[in-house]
Amino acid sequence: MTTTTDAQTRIAETVKANDVVLYMKGTKTMPQCGFSSRVAGVLNYMGVEFTDVNVLADEEIRQGIKDYSDWPTIPQLYVKGEFVGGCDIITEMTLSGELDQVFDQNGVAYDKDAAEKIREANG
Repeated sequence: MTTTTDAQTRIAETVKANDVVLYMKGTKTMPQCGFSSRVAGVLNYMGVEFTDVNVLADEEIRQGIKDYSDWPTIPQLYVKGEFVGGCDIITEMTLSGELDQVFDQNGVAYDKDAAEKIREANG
């Protein structure tokens, strides 16, 4: 049985080893909640390569990620090891263009036209 410390270590290793990580309920191809689906949908639509971690598959990670970020909800998006936000924050950042800036500053490839289309559709 793993301990909370093991979960923290695994989370730290995952967010440092991958440019973009989404801790979510379900997977990027089969999200298990609306909020996870929305964030995964934005990333998929924008063509962002990201690692998905299904918190439903591991209770320790499910609790551990909340402790790790000091953020109470799932999903959680990390870019280059930094916690960016949950569903509402990512939605706002996508619409304001801030998410594009985070990707640009961190050298994360994404489809700028797709990002614009999201803004146009929600403008």
